[in-house]
Amino acid sequence: MELLFVALFGAIIGLGARYFLPGRSTQGSVLVPAIATVTASAVWVALTWLGWNWAGGWIWWVSLGTAAAASVVLNITISRRRIHADQRMLQRLAKTGSPDTA
Repeated sequence: MELLFVALFGAIIGLGARYFLPGRSTQGSVLVPAIATVTASAVWVALTWLGWNWAGGWIWWVSLGTAAAASVVLNITISRRRIHADQRMLQRLAKTGSPDTA
């Protein structure tokens, strides 16, 4: 049951990262929440396998903190890479011309 709550909180953290960080238009609407959900769940499961107690506060802080960090870092990284790839594509198309105009 706790894993369900961790996944839900991870999704909420991912939604927050998606809507509060720049670059929202460069990625799908579910990408960042999915990253945060998977990260929070995977960290939670790994920590429970290591013997951390689910009733303790540290497992929650570490799982959700890791999800927040991963969603912020990957949101910024994906946005920057997509913007640069779009600019390269635009320059390449401007230089060679569009294949539809021939």
